[in-house]
Amino acid sequence: MAERRPIALTLYRVLGRALTPLLHLLFRRRAANGKEIESRKGERFGVTGVPRPEGSLVWIHAASVGETMSVLPLIEQLARDGHSVLLTSVTVTAAELAEKRLPKNCIHQFTPYDTPECVSSFLDHWRPDLAMVVESEIWPCMFDEVHQRGIPFALLNGRMSESSSRNWMKAPKTSGYIFKCLDLVLAQSDADKERFFKLGCRHVEMPGNLKFDAAEPAADEEDRRRLADQIGDRPVWMAALTHPGEDEIALKAHARLLEEHPDLLLLLVPRHPARADDVAALVRDRGHVLARRSCGDPVAAETGVYLGDTLGEMGLFYRLAPVTFLGGSFNDAGGHNPVEAVLLGSALVTGPKVANARAVYKDLWGQGAALKAAEPAQLSLEIARLIDRPESRKEQVDRAMKRVIEGRGALTRTAALLKPILARKSQADTMERGDGQGA
Repeated sequence: MAERRPIALTLYRVLGRALTPLLHLLFRRRAANGKEIESRKGERFGVTGVPRPEGSLVWIHAASVGETMSVLPLIEQLARDGHSVLLTSVTVTAAELAEKRLPKNCIHQFTPYDTPECVSSFLDHWRPDLAMVVESEIWPCMFDEVHQRGIPFALLNGRMSESSSRNWMKAPKTSGYIFKCLDLVLAQSDADKERFFKLGCRHVEMPGNLKFDAAEPAADEEDRRRLADQIGDRPVWMAALTHPGEDEIALKAHARLLEEHPDLLLLLVPRHPARADDVAALVRDRGHVLARRSCGDPVAAETGVYLGDTLGEMGLFYRLAPVTFLGGSFNDAGGHNPVEAVLLGSALVTGPKVANARAVYKDLWGQGAALKAAEPAQLSLEIARLIDRPESRKEQVDRAMKRVIEGRGALTRTAALLKPILARKSQADTMERGDGQGA
């Protein structure tokens, strides 16, 4: 007999049905702000014109760019093994990244809204052989619908903060039902593994953090050489993947740094290129001479800020910046993956709010492989320390690289843990086809 849904989950499902008309209004507003693509509205309601590919299909849900980057190597591995991969995401930037980076036999769709009808319509069409969500994407209807259909279900690179764990445990019936929907949890750390066990997950392994297995982001060498020639011998630092409020922090720090380094260049790269016009206006209001990557502007002698307002060029910017402040760490965004910067030799400074990669940053800070500015006012001091002390900067970069190398191997271990699930599903499908032929 199937386990009954908890009352809270039943109410959640009823509320989702009732609010579906409002989701159309929400979509319209988000599309007007550049956060949705109007022509792909159907995908958010589980409707698509893209056919399901023949054969084995693995569905991976990754919310945004950071999660997508962490699973791209796994997607490439699955594709090499002969599986088609359906990647879903919430954000437009992740969709744009997927368009550039997904292998040929892989598909991107926007994630359906978490209502029974939207998720059910999505699953009816795609019929995945294995479903996986990345890191902390826990959606009650999605989990319930996948579980009810008997689709093998895994959580990839799972993380669970202590505070989130406590909140889930306040509703033990609901959390117990939801987390038992998962057939396998692949946790980032031992602490995450223990929390998932306490929440009732049946099978939890700790293969490590997929973020450490990231490849060096590519860059066009001709573009790098051209910009490096334009910059010349000027000192450079970067404020990377900034969010609203952090651009102001970076520009204030830059103004202070200019007092000691009048020829200093700031590379300012907002997390969402759609904000570029607002950021450009802010730069000009602060009195800096601005050049924009999207406009093809060169770095001239008088350029004070170079705005990296393009997508998919972090490999270029990290190669140009020996020192980087990594954004999303002075607000509630939760921080961003530091591994790409480390791989390209950029010394890191962050703010204190890095819940999305807390285990990675804890190691980096503890080993002197990254610096933490506890308050925005300290950012200029930490950046200056790295600019003024090249030997210390090199030692920090070397320590960070050592930690990344030590953390690698999660991709291989994750693929090995998923292989039996895919093999069992393939065997079951073969037997079912055999039974059908003999009937």
